[in-house]
Parts: sequence; structure tokens; C-alpha cells
Amino acid sequence: MSASIRSRGFERPRESASIFAALGDETRLLLISRLCNDGPMSITRLTDGTTVTRQAITKHLEVMLKAGLVRNTRRGRERIWQLEQRRLNQARHCLDLISKQWDEGLGRLKKFVEEQS
Repeated sequence: MSASIRSRGFERPRESASIFAALGDETRLLLISRLCNDGPMSITRLTDGTTVTRQAITKHLEVMLKAGLVRNTRRGRERIWQLEQRRLNQARHCLDLISKQWDEGLGRLKKFVEEQS
């Protein structure tokens, strides 16, 4: 990792890598979207309208739980799942830093090319 990214507050790449690994699956992105749009819900509600089984949804939620993207609470016999906004914000912060670094690099390249013309 470059020193410029480290100096801007992105010092835990392994932690952030687990977030992006968990988000790198279409089904998990769908679950994140549903939890964002509809708020906390049970596995039964999360599977409504999909072709994904409850068992598969549970496995995806466990991956997201390990990455810190979701948490659950027991309500009667069900577990209610909800997003961990802090971890999503951490991912957004990481992407913002990378984007800024790219913008700065492209700006330097543009200036260099213009000076050579």
C-alpha cells in the first residue's frame, strides 16, 4: 500500500479487504440493498421474492457477519438482521481515498502531457 494512502487514514487494509471480499458477491450485494432499503428483517423476509434458499441466505449472512457488515438480534424464534453502518462507511471512506489518489495521479499525468505539448 502506498504511503499516501496510509497517511490519509487508511491503515487497516486487511480489515477493509474482508469488507470488499464480502461485498464481492451478487447475492450479498442484493442482501445489503434489501437491508438498506427495507431495514432490519428476518431470513424469511430476506428470501421472499428470490430463488435463493434460506440455507444459502444464512451462509451469505454469516460471511457478512464475519466481515462486520451486519448484525443480528434474536426476536422470539427468529433472528433479525440489520446493517452495520459503520463498516459500510469504512468501505466508502476507503473508496473515497482510492478515488482521490487516482484523481491526483491523473491530474499529474494531464499536467505532464500538457507541458510536453
